[in-house]
Amino acid sequence: MGSFFKKWFQESVFDSSSDEELEEMLVFEAEQQRLARMRVSSSRTPRLYIDLGFIEGHERLFNDYFAENPFYPPNRFRRRFRMRRDLFLRIQSAIEAHEPFFQQKMDAAGKLGLSSLQKITAAFRMLAYGVSADLLDEYVRIGESTAILSMKIFVKTLISIFRNEYLKSPNSDDIARLLAIGESRGFPGMLGSIDCMHWKWKNCSTAWKGQFTSHIHEPTLILEAVASHDLWIWHAFFGLPGSHNDINVLDRSFVFAELLQGHSPPVHYNVNDRHYSMGYYLADGIYPSWATFVKTIPMPQTNKARHFKKLQESCRKDVERAFGVLQARFAIVRGPARYFKRSTLHDIMLACIIMHNMIIEDERHLHVQPDIADMYDQAEDGPPTPVLEHLRIREFRDFIDQYIRIQDR
Repeated sequence: MGSFFKKWFQESVFDSSSDEELEEMLVFEAEQQRLARMRVSSSRTPRLYIDLGFIEGHERLFNDYFAENPFYPPNRFRRRFRMRRDLFLRIQSAIEAHEPFFQQKMDAAGKLGLSSLQKITAAFRMLAYGVSADLLDEYVRIGESTAILSMKIFVKTLISIFRNEYLKSPNSDDIARLLAIGESRGFPGMLGSIDCMHWKWKNCSTAWKGQFTSHIHEPTLILEAVASHDLWIWHAFFGLPGSHNDINVLDRSFVFAELLQGHSPPVHYNVNDRHYSMGYYLADGIYPSWATFVKTIPMPQTNKARHFKKLQESCRKDVERAFGVLQARFAIVRGPARYFKRSTLHDIMLACIIMHNMIIEDERHLHVQPDIADMYDQAEDGPPTPVLEHLRIREFRDFIDQYIRIQDR
């Protein structure tokens, strides 16, 4: 149509046509262009708008769990939110006061948006159940993109508020309590147990898969942690590729940063009438033979050695139990990670660890630590370990005696 109009315009100018004809042709050309744009726009699928009903969703959530007489009892709240309601409300109020994103606002049309309970509940459900974001709109009435954004901002805000309190190095009171528990379990001077955990990275970049692939032939990220008997995680170092082992992670972590600077925690205990001023951690066999690690005896021969191996392995499982409880409470770190950025995964892991410690502190009075007797000192050397004789042990002894007699001659 454009070339036809150009040709017609040239002929009209040279033929000295009237202005009325030229104006009619311009109007005709504009109408044709408008119809063409309408045909193109009509071929596109219009954006679907669904009114989720934010107010109705907030009222249903509030009446189910947060009203004065909620529909669901406290034990159901504890099972679905992984914590008691008082602790949840404490986290919710702190985050709402710190981050304006979680404050309920009104748009330009005067319509109220999502409440802080809806956004934080969506973040909790994604962390606790490990579900996708589009599964939450049926109950919480929140969109997929808003749920993902709420979860990312939630973990960042939680870390900035509670990290210094719930992911810190033990102070003097904490060390005294840890030493008392360790001594009652037969390990005076023990500060905890150390180990690593792998988190599968499903959406790892193709260019990084070789670097992050671990022994399970899948890309993973490693978490190094130190845990105590009550499953409190005192140290967390996360983000190294899964191709590393525990020794490589130890060389890059900051678990002994203060010790290298000469600022070790004050630890004093006696073993076999010898004074020690440095605490230690229980570890498995892969860790180096440092003074800060106490490993098991690979092949114990005496009853005392076997008893030590039994107690060391049972106490060393504290960190393994902490990993299991962490994954049970927050299924997002148990299943494969679906996010693309390492920074997002780092924030999710630290936020789950912080809430894990907050739950332990909040429910510590419900799980009284037993007064474990000093079983290690009570262990006595019984009869010697029986040794299985070789089938030809007598012939071997005769050969040795004959060889000695020949040498004496």
